[in-house]
Amino acid sequence: MKLSVGLKVANSLSLTPQLQQAIRLLQLSSLELEQEIQLQLDSNPLLDKVEEQLNIESLASLEQKENEHENKDLTNELNANTLPDELVVDTDWDDIYTHQPTNLGSPEYEEREDNRHGHLGLKEHMLEQINLLHFSPVDNLIAHCIVDALDEKGFLDADLDEITTSVQYLLDSMDYAAEVENDEVVVVLKHIQRLDPPGVASRNLAECLLVQLESLPSETPYRREAIILLAHYELLISNELQKLIKQTGLNQEQLKSSVELLKTLKAYPGMEFENKDSDYQIPDVVVMKKNNHWQVKLNPDVIPKLRINSFYANMIRRADQSNDNQYLRNQMLDAKNFIKSVDERHKTLLKVATCIVEHQKRFLEIGAEGMKPLILRDIAEEVELHESTVSRVTTNKYMLTPRGLFELKYFFSSHVSTTTGGEASSIAIRAKIKKLIAEENPRKPLSDNIIANLLKDDGIDVARRTVAKYRESLHIPSSSERKVLI
Repeated sequence: MKLSVGLKVANSLSLTPQLQQAIRLLQLSSLELEQEIQLQLDSNPLLDKVEEQLNIESLASLEQKENEHENKDLTNELNANTLPDELVVDTDWDDIYTHQPTNLGSPEYEEREDNRHGHLGLKEHMLEQINLLHFSPVDNLIAHCIVDALDEKGFLDADLDEITTSVQYLLDSMDYAAEVENDEVVVVLKHIQRLDPPGVASRNLAECLLVQLESLPSETPYRREAIILLAHYELLISNELQKLIKQTGLNQEQLKSSVELLKTLKAYPGMEFENKDSDYQIPDVVVMKKNNHWQVKLNPDVIPKLRINSFYANMIRRADQSNDNQYLRNQMLDAKNFIKSVDERHKTLLKVATCIVEHQKRFLEIGAEGMKPLILRDIAEEVELHESTVSRVTTNKYMLTPRGLFELKYFFSSHVSTTTGGEASSIAIRAKIKKLIAEENPRKPLSDNIIANLLKDDGIDVARRTVAKYRESLHIPSSSERKVLI
């Protein structure tokens, strides 16, 4: 083998730092972009944010107007024929004599009570009420163990034996000579269940509803019938109407009124204390209809306005090769690249959003039933971008439409073939299934097979198992569970 030296020309792709930055900015949400811009503003002195220009008068003009006003008032007073009974003074008592607070006077800094109300959880709410009860030390410990075993719905997530064992262990660890039995735990549990909210610490749904019924006034209509009905709640859940009538001795009208009363009660008393943090999404794109045309524009509230700081830019000298001058040059180059990357991000986002709106005009007109099947490749080919780029642009980006706020990913869905040779979006099929179930007769609900036949009559060829899959994704129970007998 002979060794030799030669030249070879080859093409290769490389990601420059500017391209890497542009790709990274594409997949950032509006909040993440705001954080990234703030980070760049803090680290790069050449990058500046354009603030809103307010019509504020200069300090010199304000002082000039104030002096003219004072001179005018003084001239008018000197030219007056009669002097007023009380002359205007230019000083105040407190300007000369400092205020010394006394026991009868108010303090210099008034202490105000903090009236802000924080979120109170279910367990804290229950403990506040338990502390007002005249429990013995042992019963108070049992109550604390019961409250500690509550789940987020307000139900007791522990057996009585477990609570008894826990209380006994705590008493033994404190060298407290006492024996705890399940009967004592039951007595304390009954007290807690009748606190606010009624039915808390129940062991099942039937017990929770029963406690709430017992707390209602005795003259409440159909209260007695509802209590009788709860004693046979297994038959009520399984919709066995004939057995319910036979075992409870109630007629169909009483059963119906009792069920209506049960529906007014709280199934999960602890859910109202759940701390639900509102998750607000800021739209990146706004769609509106003007002159029968759908217009797409970027949300001006999330579009940052950046510029090069002119003060530091003027300090850069061409022929100077000092470290300070070189630092300013590098920072200026980084600032320009960052501004360009942000601008390209907004242009790409607007281009992709406009293309999506062109495809989904029918959705904007009539709703989810008008959704057309769409994939990333369709948009990528039209806007002449790579499919991965479109995926980055549509991730964590939101569009505000007259139909509501949607993520851009929402408009992409799989499709099902129609009998006419076309395609139907899976989102549109789900909307049709939801509409059919909403219009059904509760006494004769539609089965999955019937829904599939109705969709086939509408030109959508789907199997029964596909209908079942879409129905379950909508969290809609089966026809047997939806059936209402009373």
